[in-house]
Amino acid sequence: MLALAEEYRAAAHHLLQRGQRGNPATWAPARLLALQAIELQLNGLLLYRGLEPAAIRALQHDLARRCALAFAFGIVLRKRTADHLRALHDGREYLTTRYAPECAASWSRINRLMATLDEVSCKVAKATGLPVNNPA
Repeated sequence: MLALAEEYRAAAHHLLQRGQRGNPATWAPARLLALQAIELQLNGLLLYRGLEPAAIRALQHDLARRCALAFAFGIVLRKRTADHLRALHDGREYLTTRYAPECAASWSRINRLMATLDEVSCKVAKATGLPVNNPA
């Protein structure tokens, strides 16, 4: 799971190069992959800590609940990152990125999303003892 998350993370960073200022649709592929990578990173951590796959699937795309569980398992994210994970869920960014590009004005900034992705990836890697690759 974590290896797959790293592939999505690397792909998200790669697609950042295609984004164009003033054209939110060009950022959507990188955004979607970043959101997927965050979810997979947190899923990998929850599996590593012994949570049942069915319980993880029941979370659907709720990054806020995944963040709370990760915290309960000892992951300490910066307040700004934890707040951003909750805002991603509250703003339904996963769904609007996939299905409603007209909602782009409500999306969080791409640099904030990538910083959240990178912090989650690093903290999960540290907690699991698995390496994290530098996507840059």
